[in-house]
Amino acid sequence: MMFKAELGIEGLAAKVGLKQIHILIGYVFVLNLAIRLFAGFMLPGKNHWRALFKRNNANQIGPYLQGMKSETPPQYLGHNPLGRLAIIALYLLLIVMAGSGLFRAGTDIYYPPFGAAIQTYLAADDVAPSSIKPYDKTGVNPQKAELLAPIKSSIGKVHLYGAYILWLLLALHIAGAIRQDVTSQPGTISAMFSGKKYLASPPVDKYYSRSTP
Repeated sequence: MMFKAELGIEGLAAKVGLKQIHILIGYVFVLNLAIRLFAGFMLPGKNHWRALFKRNNANQIGPYLQGMKSETPPQYLGHNPLGRLAIIALYLLLIVMAGSGLFRAGTDIYYPPFGAAIQTYLAADDVAPSSIKPYDKTGVNPQKAELLAPIKSSIGKVHLYGAYILWLLLALHIAGAIRQDVTSQPGTISAMFSGKKYLASPPVDKYYSRSTP
């Protein structure tokens, strides 16, 4: 965990306890992500994954940017082409964060879903895997621990820097939504809560309009 010294966190018990809190929050995050990924296959219209993964999305970015300069900016019931790219990038990064976080939960304090397998791998001969404790070398095969260390470190860095990139992408996405709400499509922000978007002109994303009551 970062900033342990600054927060006055000392001792093994405090270190493990803070890690447990981090992991429990991570489980909630992973569950939320799994529900959202599953819902993308079940929900209709603009909420379906097909709405994001359009083959011609890259070709739509140029016309979209040109249209934003006109007196009548293009209106979208769903995400505009740049918004779709942002959402795809966010979901891919969230999947990486979930996978790397679950792996580190297993290697750090032997939490599911990988904890039992990590304990079994690290256990020395004639040592019960379940007896291995977090941050304790007792009963651990030193050669296997040495082999695991660089993998653990690399995935930890992926998780750490992924968090920094996630905050950056979230800030850019929020800024883009606010800019669209103010300059070209009022009601973008409120539509995130109400589910209803009011358009100044017919939407250009015809796929959505056919699927919307």
